[in-house]
Amino acid sequence: MRLHFQEKPWDLAAAVGYTLAMTAGLLAFNTGDVLALLLVLFVPGYVFVAALFPKNIDINWIERIALSFGLSIAIVPLLGFLLNLTPFGIRFTPLVSTIALFTASVGYAAYWRRMKLPTDRRLSLTVDIAVPDWKDYNALDKGLTIAVAGSIVVAVGTLAYVVITPRNGERFTEFYLLGPGGNASGYPTRLNVSEPGTVIIGVVNHEFARANYTVRTDLVGMNVFFNATCNCNQTQEVKRTSLAWLNHTLGDKENWTHRYTFWINASGLWKLELFLYKDAILTAQTLHFFIRVP
Repeated sequence: MRLHFQEKPWDLAAAVGYTLAMTAGLLAFNTGDVLALLLVLFVPGYVFVAALFPKNIDINWIERIALSFGLSIAIVPLLGFLLNLTPFGIRFTPLVSTIALFTASVGYAAYWRRMKLPTDRRLSLTVDIAVPDWKDYNALDKGLTIAVAGSIVVAVGTLAYVVITPRNGERFTEFYLLGPGGNASGYPTRLNVSEPGTVIIGVVNHEFARANYTVRTDLVGMNVFFNATCNCNQTQEVKRTSLAWLNHTLGDKENWTHRYTFWINASGLWKLELFLYKDAILTAQTLHFFIRVP
């Protein structure tokens, strides 16, 4: 079987088609993939070289491929630098889209330049693929051929396994507390008697599995006393009341926020303490802050 192009630029069609397919996949799943490496390491440089050298006598294929890798490594960081000067910033979606736009645009310029040339001067490539004639091979050649073919099969199988098999990292759960404005500040640390205080409780599941979460909120009365041993003030718990049990089920990568309001009906120093349960088991994750009620 012979693979050949010259009259029509099938290489540019393949490069742009690959770019569009990988871009659609990356944006759909919002994550990187091994199959998209050429989108960064080779294709942008290849279409750029094709636009610069559309003739079949400009440079040979070894130089063309080497330049494609080298220019891709230079072009992608430059696109990221230019993107950083825009309001979009260097984020996954804008960067992938920019690389795709660059490749498609330069690929069209390469197509336009090549098609202006006479057919016999356009870039061409011919690859003959034939089934080896085993009669012409000695025992050593046959063994080496089988070994190389087996190595390729193992390599492709390993790559497919790495791509298909989920890569689970560290399992953990985010448990956080925000002020009423949605920031890590502005907590209601000073309230009047019976004045409502509001905080935002957040849980994010990174456990790679669905989990049932419960948040228990306790109001703890605190007594401040002077410790002569350390010559310092210390606090002591004098009363604890469970205010609420908040339940929610989250799938992997899902998050839950709850706007929680509480009241304190007596003056003094109090502590609002929050405990996290996962699948009905108390975890070591706790949050708290102090409230002064005059």
